[in-house]
Amino acid sequence: MAHDMIWQADAVSLGEAFAAGRATPVNILEAHHRQVARLDPILNAYSFMAPDARSEAAASEKRWRTGSPLSPLDGVPIILKDNLCASGMPASWGNAALSRHTCASDEAPVARLRAAGLVILGKGNTPEFSVDGYTDNLTFGATCNPFNPDLTPGGSSGGVVAAVAAGMAVAGLATDGGGSIRRPAGYTGLCGLKPGIGHVARAGGLAQVLLDFEVVGPVARSIRDLRAFDAILTGRPTATDRHEPPLRILAVERLGNAPCDPAIRAAFAQSTLALSAEGHTVQTGALPVDLAPLDAVWGQIAEIGLARYFDDAPMVAAAAAPKYREMAERGATLSATHLFDILSRVFALREVARDLWGYDAILMPTSAANPWPATRPFPPEIDGQAVGPRGHAVYTGWVNAAGLPALALPAPVQSGLPIGMQLVGRTGSEAQLLRLGEALAPPFRWPAMSLNQR
Repeated sequence: MAHDMIWQADAVSLGEAFAAGRATPVNILEAHHRQVARLDPILNAYSFMAPDARSEAAASEKRWRTGSPLSPLDGVPIILKDNLCASGMPASWGNAALSRHTCASDEAPVARLRAAGLVILGKGNTPEFSVDGYTDNLTFGATCNPFNPDLTPGGSSGGVVAAVAAGMAVAGLATDGGGSIRRPAGYTGLCGLKPGIGHVARAGGLAQVLLDFEVVGPVARSIRDLRAFDAILTGRPTATDRHEPPLRILAVERLGNAPCDPAIRAAFAQSTLALSAEGHTVQTGALPVDLAPLDAVWGQIAEIGLARYFDDAPMVAAAAAPKYREMAERGATLSATHLFDILSRVFALREVARDLWGYDAILMPTSAANPWPATRPFPPEIDGQAVGPRGHAVYTGWVNAAGLPALALPAPVQSGLPIGMQLVGRTGSEAQLLRLGEALAPPFRWPAMSLNQR
C-alpha cells in the first residue's frame, strides 16, 4: 500500500507498519484527524474529540522506537461509543446533562484498550440512552451513513460505524443490547463482534438499562482486527488457524411472517451458497423457537430500565427528550411481578437456545430493511408491508436475550448499499465464529466520499 494511503490499513497492518518503521502513530493520527476535519461536518459521527490523542500517539511512537510497545496494536487510533466511560471525556449517551460531565476513570473494557496503547480519537454519537435503531438526539443531532449521507448508519452505534467506515478511525468499541453493533455494521459494510454474556468483563460504566443483554464488542473493517481486539478485551488470545472443520449451520431467512427486503433476501441466498462452498452443511429452515412471548414484552425492558435509572439521575431525566421520559413513566407503572414474568420469558429462551438446537451456528440477516432517512427513527414499511419501530430489528434482539455470541459481517456479494449478515453461535464460540467469518467476509469496500481527497 502506498504510504499516502496507509491510513486505510486495518489495525493489524498498522501495528506491523509501526514495528517496521513504515509509519508512525503520530502520522497515522494526523491522517485520521484530516479525515475527521473533512468528513465529520457531513457525517456528524463524533460527539467529542479527545484532547490528549496527540500526546498519546507521541507516547506510543516513543515506545515503538525503543522496542517496548504495550501490544501489537499500540498507537492504533480508535473511536469509543459515547455510552462508554473514558477518563477525561464525557460519556454523553446522547444526553445534554451527561455531556457536561467528565468521567474520572475508564470503565473496564476501555481500560484494557488503554493499557494496550490504543489511542482514543474521541466518542461516537449515539441515540439517547442507546435504545433506538438509528442515531439522532437533541444534543448532537443526526449521524449519517458514509455510503449515502441522506440515510442512517443505524443505531445505536451509528457514530462508531460511520467513523470507521469513512476512515475517521481504524476501529471502534461499541455496545450491543439488541443489535446495536450488528445492524449498524451491516449498514456500513463492517465487521462487528457481539460477544456472549460475560465474554468481555464490564465494570465502572453507566447504568445498563437493558440488563445483561448489553455487551461490549469491537467494530472493524476486517475479521482479523476483531480477533486482535477480542484478545485485548478478554486477555485471551484467539486461535489464528483459519481451518475450520465442516460445521452444521441453520440458515434462517425469515422470522415468521415478518417482512424482509428482497435485496437482503438475495444477499442471504448468496451467503448460504458461500457457506456451502466452504464445505459446511447448510440447512435452510425456521428458527426452532417461538419468539412471540419475548417480542410481546421487549419494549418494556428499556422502559423499566429507564424508570430505575431516572430515579437515580433526576438531572439526566430532566434533560432527556420527551420520548424517553414517557418511556420511563410507562416503566414506572409496571410491577415487580411483571418484571419477574419478563425475566421468566428470558430464562426460558436461554434454556431452549443453550445448545443452539444441535447446530454449530445460525446464519441470519442483521436487519430486515436497508438504511432509511437519517432523521427517521425506523422505516415504516418493509417490502410493501407496514411495520412498527422494531420491524427492521427482528433478527437481533433474541440473540441478546439468549446471551449468545454473534458475528456481523458483510454479505459476500456487495453492490450499492452494504448488506450485513450475522452468524450466531453457542456460548463460548466467539473464536469459532471469527474463524468461520474470516473465510466468508469480503474485503472492505470503501465509500466514495472517504477516498475523494479533494
